[in-house]
Amino acid sequence: QVELVESGGGLVQPGGSLRLSCAPSGSFFRLGSMGWYRQAPGKGRELVATITSGGTPNYADSVKGRFTISRDSAKNTVYLQMTNLKPEDTAVYYCNSQTYLTRFQDVDSWGQGTQVTVSS
Repeated sequence: QVELVESGGGLVQPGGSLRLSCAPSGSFFRLGSMGWYRQAPGKGRELVATITSGGTPNYADSVKGRFTISRDSAKNTVYLQMTNLKPEDTAVYYCNSQTYLTRFQDVDSWGQGTQVTVSS
């Protein structure tokens, strides 16, 4: 079973920056698209950003120009650099991965979530 392990959350003031990291533990063949989602209190989970195995990013309109998603294929790690953070960015951030267990079998993997709180 593959689990995703996130790190880098915390408390930051408005206008500040944080970088989230996520890497899988366990055995797998390869990773496909990876991404970050978030869930604020009382709201549903929403997409923040995704990145294909080829490195093509996609962002939610609310974070364009402030967040940058990247991946290091050698380390099987995906990052989310967050700048100019706003109170409305406060949420639990979840890492997601299309994980290939074999050449043709893939599963949808999720992390446990990391809390990001933007407050003065």
